Amino acid sequence: MTTPRTQNLMRLLRPRHVAVLGGRDAEVVAGECRRIGYSGPFWPVNPKRDQIGGFACFKSIEDLPEAPDAVFVAVPREQAIDSLAQLNAMGAGGAVVYTAGFAEIGGDGADKEAALIEAAGDMAIIGPNCYGVINYVDKVALWPFAHGGAFSGRGAAIITQSGMLSSDLTMAQRSLPLSYMMSVGNQAMLRLEDFVDTLAQLDEVSAIGIHIEGIKDSQRFEAAARRALERNIPIVALKTGVSELGRELTISHTGSLSGADEAYDAFFERLGIIRVTEPAMLLETLKFITVAGIPKGRRLVGLACSGGGATMVADNAERLGLELPRPRPETETRLRAQLPITATVSNPLDYTTPIWGFPDKTEPVFRTLFADGYDSAVIIQDYPAAGLDESKVHYRNDSISFINAAKAAGLPAAVCSTIAENLDQETREFLIKNDVAPMQGIGDCLGAISAAATYGQSRQKILDDPDPPLVRLAPSGKGDDASKTIWLDEGEAKAMLRNIGIDVPSAMVVRKGDEIQLPAGMEFPVAVKILSPDIPHKSEIGAVQLGIANSAELASAIDEIDDAVSRHAPDARTNGFLVEMMAQPPVAEVLVSLRRDPTFGIIVTIASGGVLVELIKDSKTILAPCTDARIAAAIDQLAVTRIIDGYRGGAKGDKQGLVRVVARLVAAMTNDAGLALIELNPLFVGADRVVAVDALVARY
Repeated sequence: MTTPRTQNLMRLLRPRHVAVLGGRDAEVVAGECRRIGYSGPFWPVNPKRDQIGGFACFKSIEDLPEAPDAVFVAVPREQAIDSLAQLNAMGAGGAVVYTAGFAEIGGDGADKEAALIEAAGDMAIIGPNCYGVINYVDKVALWPFAHGGAFSGRGAAIITQSGMLSSDLTMAQRSLPLSYMMSVGNQAMLRLEDFVDTLAQLDEVSAIGIHIEGIKDSQRFEAAARRALERNIPIVALKTGVSELGRELTISHTGSLSGADEAYDAFFERLGIIRVTEPAMLLETLKFITVAGIPKGRRLVGLACSGGGATMVADNAERLGLELPRPRPETETRLRAQLPITATVSNPLDYTTPIWGFPDKTEPVFRTLFADGYDSAVIIQDYPAAGLDESKVHYRNDSISFINAAKAAGLPAAVCSTIAENLDQETREFLIKNDVAPMQGIGDCLGAISAAATYGQSRQKILDDPDPPLVRLAPSGKGDDASKTIWLDEGEAKAMLRNIGIDVPSAMVVRKGDEIQLPAGMEFPVAVKILSPDIPHKSEIGAVQLGIANSAELASAIDEIDDAVSRHAPDARTNGFLVEMMAQPPVAEVLVSLRRDPTFGIIVTIASGGVLVELIKDSKTILAPCTDARIAAAIDQLAVTRIIDGYRGGAKGDKQGLVRVVARLVAAMTNDAGLALIELNPLFVGADRVVAVDALVARY
């Protein structure tokens, strides 16, 4: 984004004056500006009307008193293009282009969209085909529908690629403090990453929520997300849909282990982006971060006035990897003296109804428990429905006791209802004023706490040891189309591996009928395989034989393989036979795959290998270039790592050697844009040696 456009985006987001072009939709925008409390100059432009929303109309753009900072465009598309050209010429700041009928419709829409952006020049354009932007801070609503939401000193900014979702989020009965809501439509000029970059610099923004259907430029997005991370502005992403990442190289195992969704997971993880799967989770996570803050760790203390509530906290915490340390012995002794005899001292603590609603009883209990040292706190409270208020004072008393104890202990804290709607608006607003998050639903609440804690723990690690920026390499004229790949035979593939420092079995290439003499350094037993770029999975047609003990068996095996290829793949190109010395049985078998992708560059998949690869699908996907630390962390998340680490007293595998192999493959793929895919399966991880037993390599 150019410097003038950056400045114009700020004018659009925080305008001194607003112009609207159109009729009925402009009327709605006038009403929404009035609803939110906008008090600045408002200039409707419509040659056929005298007023819009009570504001006198200007007959043309040229009649405006000065170049407007912000314009809402709701006129037919040809008129929209002409209008932007006029606005650009007079020095307007930016525009929300509500008008549709551009690239989203196909046909000539893309050309019209290009003309629109050319006409806009250095103006900042949101859209076209979008709802627009609501600035809750300065009270400006460039928005064509009724909206909700409120600001309370600092709030989350939400950016969506869906207009209706953005409208729905403003109407949510969740009391999430909002600073900005943006619906960005086609993103013809400014994209998600531009808005993330700008919003993360604003002091009133506590966190950024994004609804993503797809990312067009992963490198720019990564740079913007890193800057948000540096400013400690968490990003919470709701990813929907399945993006087209190019045709999979389905000849390999990789497609069954790592698709579009896994690639997005890897992208978010390397940037500390919190991923959620539902709109409610998006809102609750942003709410906890905005109101309560970021926990320093995963040690949670829970409170409830019922065993059921305490149990649900415990169940969800365990599922989410939150820790619930028991009270220390001395704390337990103090709590027993403060609690009714019916209470069981534990974490979560069911403090029981005899002291419910009595601050002189509950607050000392809460303070005693919190003094053990935790990272966050939650109390389960379902407030009574409207009209059933006689017990509300007791709930409020316990909330106040909880607030005071959490503040004294310095804990990010939440009051959480078991059922989402059992926390009324007045109570939610009371809690927010006291910096305690009003959370709605135990699962979403603890999910938000867990996500915030993960962000807090991973942020500094990412900043201290950042991965190199993504590099999307593609050979000229070929792109990343898998149909244009050329497969190497296994001998060629292993020669390439040997050249980059990866261990492969001792081997020789022979032809049928050759008199075979094993060279120095090779000995029986051996394996023999057909060499063919057209037969990647040799065992499926009988084109590989293992454990051959002598020369006679080797000659017989070559004849059998030749016959199998003649029957099952008569048109396959063959380059002879690869005779390899059998590798020693490993501690574990691993798959390592690298493939090039048009969205994210190099995608790395590490998994349990051999025959288990698709059976148990124990895999982890990361993006490259990456640090050795990220490779090691990915390996540690696999179930097969327990075997490598010496499961039940077994031999240990060379984990550091495995990390080195993956790092060398990453370097090779990064430095050679002609490599399309490398897959090693199995990769034998031994006690002191990591050997590529089988290899697939494709080049463009």
